[in-house]
Amino acid sequence: MDTKLSFKSYAVVGMMLFALFFGAGNLIFPAQLGQYAGTNVWVAVAGFLVTGAGLPLLGILAIGYSKSNDLQDLAGRVHPLFGLIFTAVLYLTIGPFFAFPRTGAVAYEIGIAPFVSESFMTMGLFVFSLVFFGISLWLSLNPSKMVDNIGKFLSPAILLALLLLLVMVIVKPLGTMGAPQDVYASGAFLKGFTEGYNTMDALASLVFGIIVISTVRKMGIKSPQGILSATMKSGVVAVGLLALVYVGIAYLGATSTGVFGLFETGGPVLSEASSHYFGTFGAVLLALIITLACLTTAIGLTVATSEFFNKLTPRISYKAYVVIFTAFSLIVANAGLSNIITYSIPILMLLYPLAIALIMLAFLSPLFKHDRLVYVSAITVTFLISIIDGLKTLTASLGVGNPSWLQAIIDFYASVLPFYNSGLGWFLPIVIVIAITSVIVNLRKGTRTQAAQNEL
Repeated sequence: MDTKLSFKSYAVVGMMLFALFFGAGNLIFPAQLGQYAGTNVWVAVAGFLVTGAGLPLLGILAIGYSKSNDLQDLAGRVHPLFGLIFTAVLYLTIGPFFAFPRTGAVAYEIGIAPFVSESFMTMGLFVFSLVFFGISLWLSLNPSKMVDNIGKFLSPAILLALLLLLVMVIVKPLGTMGAPQDVYASGAFLKGFTEGYNTMDALASLVFGIIVISTVRKMGIKSPQGILSATMKSGVVAVGLLALVYVGIAYLGATSTGVFGLFETGGPVLSEASSHYFGTFGAVLLALIITLACLTTAIGLTVATSEFFNKLTPRISYKAYVVIFTAFSLIVANAGLSNIITYSIPILMLLYPLAIALIMLAFLSPLFKHDRLVYVSAITVTFLISIIDGLKTLTASLGVGNPSWLQAIIDFYASVLPFYNSGLGWFLPIVIVIAITSVIVNLRKGTRTQAAQNEL
């Protein structure tokens, strides 16, 4: 019989999950969205909440509902090779390729850059990143409870600091909301939806799911229904806090343009707002809290990614992977936050539809009796669309024209797929393919059952 958990227990697990999710992207992207969405901020943030809060919750639940051992197990339902490649690429994305170096770049841009002269900005980033990733390397090589304890302290501290800032924004707004920029003027919701990809939390949720489930089991919940229920309640606490932060920071960004102007990234919005309301002390305090938060996130990502690849290739030690990934992240971080964000988007345009398809399949799997045909068909169709989205975004990021063959496919997709130009052309095909293949599978299995009965 399952142990009955109190609300406090769910809150503790929810705060742990919030700490796992909360990192650099959770601060800078809603601020940037608010600045560019302007008067359309509420429509845009609604789309952002779907992918930035709703999908992470579904990702956590998908691991529990599907009774998978981990992400590789779930993705392996398509094919073992796909499970391996998808999981490895996802770890590299939330690890050394983008999310890990982004922690150092965000910590610098929010915490240090406001105090550095323009002429020393590049050298300042290099010096800071050496110290930041050096500390991360040392603590990742020797993981201890100290990091967990810092994380437990930082989550409430960050929430309190942000709450104070957002209360000031509400009581004494920076200014009025500006006019929406670019795509936000006509397609704010869909733009907000795809901007939520940048948090990478839906990808991370497929890794964090098993951590939450293990924690719930240790608290005395053993039955599948009990685990799913406890995971849901704890997840609601975590994503509820994330949603609160997103809405508040987006509003801050929307009201800041008249005072600060438009920034290339969301980092300066928070540092400038802290200085505006609380002076130098506020800016320094925010810098300290954000830097420590980014550091604990960096350590967590390094440890998780290094453990995965060490398990995959035991001949290369865990410590060797920590050194390799940290050195690589140091180099990427010095490309600057804006470049990291720019070049991460093509990968996210490829991975997110695949992750969403896996989450959908995990929940719908009982309807088609877990048949591999449905998994393979849905993921194949998703990949054929998302790979083109990724390539299209990459050529735009590089500032080069599309090759003729790529442009021909893009034009074809744009003519036949609803919402393709908004980055959501994959959604309807996934639904249709799952529906058709599910019917085929059930008819085929029904025919086999009837044939077996006739033989008897």
